[in-house]
Amino acid sequence: MTQIDFHTNISDKFLYTCRLVRKARTAQRQIVILCGNGDELATLDRTLWTFSEHDFLPHVRAGDPLAAQTPVILAADEETELPHHQMLINLSGKTPQHFARFERMFEIISLADDDKAGGRERYRFYQQRGYPLTHFVAENV
Repeated sequence: MTQIDFHTNISDKFLYTCRLVRKARTAQRQIVILCGNGDELATLDRTLWTFSEHDFLPHVRAGDPLAAQTPVILAADEETELPHHQMLINLSGKTPQHFARFERMFEIISLADDDKAGGRERYRFYQQRGYPLTHFVAENV
């Protein structure tokens, strides 16, 4: 059963996701990041390339010919076949259709009121279905 981790109170979802990806890659995890739309995907793509001078986080978009060999996949929809099912980071603001295929999923919830409300709805959805949940509240300085 998919372990679901909620990370809330996030001031910058993209930078936070980059740090989470760096940590997951240190543990040799394969990651899919689901964005809400193409603009978010492009922002995340740029942020992954520029957030650290010392870290290289190899990534491609879903559907790329190198996706199966690349440890981090970026997706803006769920229609494209995904080669990895270890870890899903959900930035989309909705419940992913196929989240149960993954060993672990992270819901990243920002400070925005609409994001918080959607996160609460998704938390209840997963809770009612018996998924193991954890909740981490980030400290913003």
